[in-house]
Amino acid sequence: MTDEWVSLFSGGKDSSWALYQALGDGLNVTRLLTVHPSEESYMYHVPETQLATLAAESIGIELVEVEPGDLGAETAVDAGTQGDAELEPLEAALTELAEEVDLAGVTAGAIESEFQTNRIQDMCDRLGIDLFAPLWQRDPEVLAEEMLAAGFEITILQVAAYGLDESWLGRTLDAEAIDDLRELNDEYGVHLLGEGGEFETFVTNGPHMSQRIELEYDTEWNGDSGRIRITDARLVDE
Repeated sequence: MTDEWVSLFSGGKDSSWALYQALGDGLNVTRLLTVHPSEESYMYHVPETQLATLAAESIGIELVEVEPGDLGAETAVDAGTQGDAELEPLEAALTELAEEVDLAGVTAGAIESEFQTNRIQDMCDRLGIDLFAPLWQRDPEVLAEEMLAAGFEITILQVAAYGLDESWLGRTLDAEAIDDLRELNDEYGVHLLGEGGEFETFVTNGPHMSQRIELEYDTEWNGDSGRIRITDARLVDE
């Protein structure tokens, strides 16, 4: 059997860039795996993960979808315990998949989060597979430039940081937005790529996709944070 890779995938910019880099490096990525988490997840990208279905269709790679399960009130007593519990359905899905294919490893889009990366690495060690994390410890400025230069079209789905107001919801993460984020980083410490949960994104088009994804949505704003709610999404030809 040929070694096969699974891309941990939300449709956001970071997991999409990890996938893009894996494909560029010649890794045989045969599955995308999306976890549909609860609204208060410590491990996963939260908003609008159902869009991964369209993204997978455009990319042309089979999608595996995982539900988070019921963590229970007693289980999620702190961030570490909840993070461990949230990892269990992902590990179970990979364990099951490893019985069907020669699983070589997984890709992940973490940049600075040791909370996530350490848990994923420990899971890979238990499963005896590799972790491909091409964004890890990279300069956010350089990563942003590379994503835009490659042709990634990125939409902001959710914001939750001082300095990010309702106007950012649905905004394209382009060079102008990066300039604005650079100023917000200087003033408020907002991470240039939202690694601290300041904002979440979705990639609507890129060089690894055969069709772009067109979104229609409503916005919700709660005083100091907000998100968009997708009302319709479709694949469209260029």
